[in-house]
Amino acid sequence: MYFVYILYSLKDHRLYKGSTSNISKRFRKHNSGGSKSTSGRKPFVIVHIEQYESKTEALKRERYIKGLEGGSRLKDYLKSQNILNKEGYLNIVRW
Repeated sequence: MYFVYILYSLKDHRLYKGSTSNISKRFRKHNSGGSKSTSGRKPFVIVHIEQYESKTEALKRERYIKGLEGGSRLKDYLKSQNILNKEGYLNIVRW
């Protein structure tokens, strides 16, 4: 199995999109600073995960959501699910 994941940076309030075959290991790497592309943007929370049968499918989806149209649709979806608010910031529920 392969995964496409969306992380939300609690530091700069931006989304990071990636793919992997081991989501927990990859998430730990991002939050420990072990990933060069995200080391200055941690901490992260996972806001969305999609599962695919093949690496090819996952990479195709990742490329799409990193593009302008796919990124816009992804943000709209996250807003419709109340993950992001209308300004694009993470919705935080207080108990």
